[in-house]
Amino acid sequence: MATTVILGAGIIGTSTAYYLSKHQPGSSIHLVEPSPELFASASGYAGGFLAKDWFSPAVAELGALSFEEHRKFAEQEDGARKWGYSRSTSISLSQAAKSGKRVDVWCREGASRAEAASGESSVGIAPAWLRRKKGDAVEIISDDDTVAQVDPLQLSQFLLQKCIEAGVHLHHPAKALSVQTDMRDEISSICIASTTSSTETDIPCTNIVIAAGAWSSQVFKTLFPSAEFEIPVSSLAGHSLVVKSPRWTQEHEKDGCHAVFMTSEPGYSPEIFSRVGGQIYIAGLNSATEPLPDLPTDAKGKIRKDAIDRLRDTVKEVVGEDDVEVVREGLCFRPVTEKGTPFLSRIPDICLGLYYDVRPAPAGGVYLAAGHGPWGISMSLGTGKVMAEMIQGRKLSADVSKLAYSIMPEWTVDDGEDYVTVDPFGNEYPE
Repeated sequence: MATTVILGAGIIGTSTAYYLSKHQPGSSIHLVEPSPELFASASGYAGGFLAKDWFSPAVAELGALSFEEHRKFAEQEDGARKWGYSRSTSISLSQAAKSGKRVDVWCREGASRAEAASGESSVGIAPAWLRRKKGDAVEIISDDDTVAQVDPLQLSQFLLQKCIEAGVHLHHPAKALSVQTDMRDEISSICIASTTSSTETDIPCTNIVIAAGAWSSQVFKTLFPSAEFEIPVSSLAGHSLVVKSPRWTQEHEKDGCHAVFMTSEPGYSPEIFSRVGGQIYIAGLNSATEPLPDLPTDAKGKIRKDAIDRLRDTVKEVVGEDDVEVVREGLCFRPVTEKGTPFLSRIPDICLGLYYDVRPAPAGGVYLAAGHGPWGISMSLGTGKVMAEMIQGRKLSADVSKLAYSIMPEWTVDDGEDYVTVDPFGNEYPE
C-alpha cells in the first residue's frame, strides 16, 4: 500500500486522512502541520455553516455529498453533543434580499452569501436572540433540511482524534523541506523538520497531498523549486467575534440554530450564526489585501481594532448590549481562487518541474485540495472522501471534473517544428 503524506492538518487535510484510513492502514498516512497550534486558521475560526445546494454546477455534487456526509457522521458519532451539529434555518434580514444568483465566490467586495441561497423566500419569525429595528423584514431563504450548523473547531478536533485512533501519524509542529527521488527520479520520500528542534526526518512516500489552505502555494514552491509557476490559491482574511447572549439558551436550541445574513452598508455583509452551546458567531469583514502571515498563529498579532469595533457595533445592533459577553476575537485566512471554486486534483507531472517524476496513479502522485473559500467547513467531508477515492484509485462519489488542476495543450508552430504546452494559467512548457 502506498504511503501518503498530507501537508496541512486543517479540516481538509484531516478529512482526507480520515477517509484514507478507512481503506488502508492508518500507519501508512502522515499528517504534517507547521503551526504550533492546531486549527489556528479557518478550520478553527470559521462560522461552521453547512449548505447542501447553494452551489454552481461545478461543485454541486461535491456540496451535496459533503452535506450528506456531515449528516451521517453526526448520526454515527453523536455529533450533536460532540461538535454541535444541528439543523439550521437561513434568514435574510431586510437589507440582504435574495437575488437568486448562485455564487461560489464569497465576494471580496462584500456581497452576501445569501445570494446563493437555494430556498424560495418566505416570511419567517425572527429567532429570540435577534434584535430587529422597526420595519425590518425577516425572510427564510433555505428549504427544510438543506442547511445545518457545527462548531468547526470541535469537528476538526474530533476528526483528528479519529485519525490518531486509526494509527495516522501526526507530525506537529513540523515543516516539509524537500522531496527526495530514487534512481529513476521518481518521488520516494519527503524530508520534514521539527520546528521546535533541529531534528529532520525522511518519510518514505509515493503520494503527497497539498492541503495547506492559504499556504498551499508556499508549500508547493518549497517542495518543487524548479516549477515555473505558482499554484493559484491566495488568501482572504476575515475578522470575527464569538459572543454569548442570555437570549440564546439551551431551551431555544431545541428549535434549531439560525444563520442570519444581512447587508449593513455597501461592502459589508454581516453573517451571524447561532451555535449549540450558547454561542453566536459574527463575521463579514473580509480583505484580500491583508498580508498572509508565516504561520496561522501569527494572525493573533494582526487583529485590527477598527475591524473588531465594527463587528461589536453589529453585535449591539442585532444581538443587543445587555449581558452580551465577548468570548473570542478572531482573524483567519481562507484559501480562495480567482474562479471561486476549489482545486481537487492530481497535479500533472509536467507541473512539478524538471527533476521529478512520479509513479502512475494510484501507486503515486502529487495532489492538491485547496481553495474552498468560505465553504471549507461545509465541503470538508465530501472533499476528504473524494480525495481519498482519487488517491486510492476508486470510483469517485461526486463529479469533480471541473475542479481538476489540468494542463490544456495548445500548439504554436514556428517553421513547422516548435511546440509549446500551455497550462490553464498561461505558463508555457517547451516540448
